[in-house]
Amino acid sequence: MNAARRRERARRRPAAPYPLDEPSTGRLLDARLHLLDRQVLDVDGTPVTVVDDVELTDPGPDDGAPRVVALLSGSVLNTRLLGGHQPGARWYRIPWSAVRRVGVTLELEVRGEELDVTWTERWLRDHLIARIPGGRHDPR
Repeated sequence: MNAARRRERARRRPAAPYPLDEPSTGRLLDARLHLLDRQVLDVDGTPVTVVDDVELTDPGPDDGAPRVVALLSGSVLNTRLLGGHQPGARWYRIPWSAVRRVGVTLELEVRGEELDVTWTERWLRDHLIARIPGGRHDPR
């Protein structure tokens, strides 16, 4: 492609939908692309949960772009099948400050057992699985 055609295509290209007035101090993320439905791994690489929603700040008109406050996870299968929305009390929050890296998976700086999102697995392990003969030893 010659230089004149490249310049013409660049001139016709629409402007960005959200122009940045000031340089960003953090990483720019597309929630659908980088966060939603991503596997969350704890500091040991153990799967913890999947991101179902994101909690954002509510910036004023002069505060700039919204920022991620927490990752939300919960049992949303019924709401996806039947419609409606998840009550706020049923969401489990993972603070954004606990996220170490965003990639193919989201890696945390904390152990999964320290988060409320895994309470059902811990309860099943301690109250049900532990009562099965041999259920208290490490399967490895």
